[in-house]
Amino acid sequence: MNQMTTQKKKIYFVGMHESALEMARGRLVFLGGLFVICFIVVLARSIDLAVIQGNSYQIQKDYMQISQKSDVLRGDIVDRNGVLIGRSLSFLSLYADPKLVREPRELTRDIKNIFPALLEEEALKKLQSNKRFVWVKRNITPQQQEEVLKLGHPAIGFKKDTRRTYPHGNLLSHIVGASGSDGQGLSGIESSFDDFLAQGKDLELTIDARIQHALKREIAGAIDKYEAVGGAGIVMNVQNGELLALTSLPDYDLHSYAEAEKSEIFNKTSLGVYELGSIFKIFTTAKYLEDRNNALSDSFDTREPIKVGRFQIKDYHPEDRVLSVPEIFIHSSNIGTALMAQKIGSEKFKDFYDDLGLLQKPDFDLPEVGSPLIPDPWREVSTLTASYGHGIAVSPLQLVRAVASVVNGGKLVMPTLVKQMVEGKSALDERVVSKETAHRVRQMMRLTVTQGTGSKAEVEGFLVGGKTGTAEKPGKGGYQDQKLISSFLGVFPMNKPEYAVFIMLDEPKGTKETYGYATGGWVAAPAVSKVITSMISIMGLKPSKDTHRFDQEVEALLPQDSLKDKQQIAQGIL
Repeated sequence: MNQMTTQKKKIYFVGMHESALEMARGRLVFLGGLFVICFIVVLARSIDLAVIQGNSYQIQKDYMQISQKSDVLRGDIVDRNGVLIGRSLSFLSLYADPKLVREPRELTRDIKNIFPALLEEEALKKLQSNKRFVWVKRNITPQQQEEVLKLGHPAIGFKKDTRRTYPHGNLLSHIVGASGSDGQGLSGIESSFDDFLAQGKDLELTIDARIQHALKREIAGAIDKYEAVGGAGIVMNVQNGELLALTSLPDYDLHSYAEAEKSEIFNKTSLGVYELGSIFKIFTTAKYLEDRNNALSDSFDTREPIKVGRFQIKDYHPEDRVLSVPEIFIHSSNIGTALMAQKIGSEKFKDFYDDLGLLQKPDFDLPEVGSPLIPDPWREVSTLTASYGHGIAVSPLQLVRAVASVVNGGKLVMPTLVKQMVEGKSALDERVVSKETAHRVRQMMRLTVTQGTGSKAEVEGFLVGGKTGTAEKPGKGGYQDQKLISSFLGVFPMNKPEYAVFIMLDEPKGTKETYGYATGGWVAAPAVSKVITSMISIMGLKPSKDTHRFDQEVEALLPQDSLKDKQQIAQGIL
C-alpha cells in the first residue's frame, strides 16, 4: 500500500513537472514569435523609410527649408532717394500630395474649374507623380482659396509663399535683374546680392530713378529716330564712381524674365564690349601731355595717311595741314593721335591703358560683366589703332570709368551701383594722371563742344565738354562701313566736373536732318544734351560760375584762325 502511494506521488510530481515545462515552452514560443513579428514590422518600416519613401522625405525636407526661408521676407531694393524698386509680397499657394490622390483626372478637372488658366495636362502630370509634394498654383486669391476649400479634398492644401514685385516694370531691368519663383536671384543685383537680400536686409542703390527714366527716354527716342537696333547709356558721378543711371535697350519686364528674348536680357553697358572709336583719344592725349609736361604747342603733320604694313591710317574729315595737340583733339584726327601714340611708345602706352582698367575684366556689382578684347600679341600697329579706339573692344562701363578717372583730377574711381559699397570701393588713392594734365584734357573736351565735333551736346551755362566716338562694326571679311557704333561722352561742368553722361547707339542710320551722317556728333550728342538738361531740372543744379572766363581760357589754346563761329558750327561745317 505504501509502495503504491509512493509510486502515485512520483507519477503526480512528474506530471506536474512536465506540464510546467510545456507551459514555459509555450510562453517562450509565444514571446519569440511576438519578437519576430515586431522585428519584421520594424524592418519593413525601415525599408519603407529608407528606400520607398526616401525621395518623398527629401522633398518634404527641401520644402521645409524653402518654407523656413520664406518666413523672412527678402529685403527691399530702393533707389538713392528711397523710391521702391523691388519688394517681396506674401500670398498663399496651392500644393498637393500626389500619394493621397485616388482620382487625379477628376481632381485636375475640379481645380481647372477654379483656375481656368491652369495648364490641365501639366497639372495632371504633377498629380500622377510619385512625389509627396508638388505646387499646383502659385499666388492665389482669398476667393480662390475659399473655392478650393469647398472641394474638401485631403490631398490638397495651402502654404504661405512670397512673390517679388517690381513697381517700375522694365525701367531698371538690367540693374535689378530677375528673381525666381522661390525668391532666389537669377541676374543683376538680385543675383549678386542674393544672400544679403535673403536675410531680409534692404539694399539702397546709387541709382536715381528719375534720371534713369530721363536717360532711357532719350536713348529710346534716338533709337527710334535713327532706326538703330539698340542703345546704351550711363550717368556716373566722376568723383566717386556712383552710377546714377544705367540703361541698355532693348530691355524686358522684370515680371516676365522667362519670356524675354536673349537680345533683351543682354546688358550692353557692362557685358557687351565694343570698339568705341575716338573717345579713346582722351586717353592718348592725356598720356602724351603727362609724359611731355603738357606740351600743348607740339604739332604733327596730318597731311598724309600713316602706312604700317598693309594698313593705312586716315582721317574721316582730313584737315590736310599741320595740327597742334588741341587741334588734333577737337578735329578728331586719327593721324595726329596715332603719331602721338608713336611718340609715347608701345610699352608705356599699353601700361597706361592697363592702369585705367581698360585691359582687364572690371570688378563690378553685377554678375553680367564682359572681358575686353585686346590685341594678342600687342604690336606697334596695335598701339597706333588703339590710340583712336580701333582694334580694342571694351564695355561702356569701362570706358566711362576710365574717362572719369582722368577728368576728375586724375584719381582712379571704381564704379558702383550700391550705396553701401561706395566708401569701400570708390576711395582709391591711385593717381593715373596729374591734376595739370586732367585740367588740360578738360579744356580740350570743352573745345570739342564749343569748336568741334560735339557742338550738339552744348547746354548753355553748364560748361559741357566731351568727345565723340564713331567706329565701324567688325564682321565677316572685315569692318562694315554701313554698320556703326556711334557714341558721345559728355562731362559737366568742365571747370569742376561732377557728372559724366554717355550714350551709344548701335547701327544708327543718317537722316535728312543729319545730312545722311550717323556719327556720334550727330546722333548721340543731342541725346546727351537732353539728358543733362533733364538732370539740371531734376537735381536743381545751378549754372556754372565764370563760364565766359573759362571759355576764353579754353579758346586761347587754339590759333585765332582755327576758331569757328557759332553760325558755322550750327550749319554743320564741323
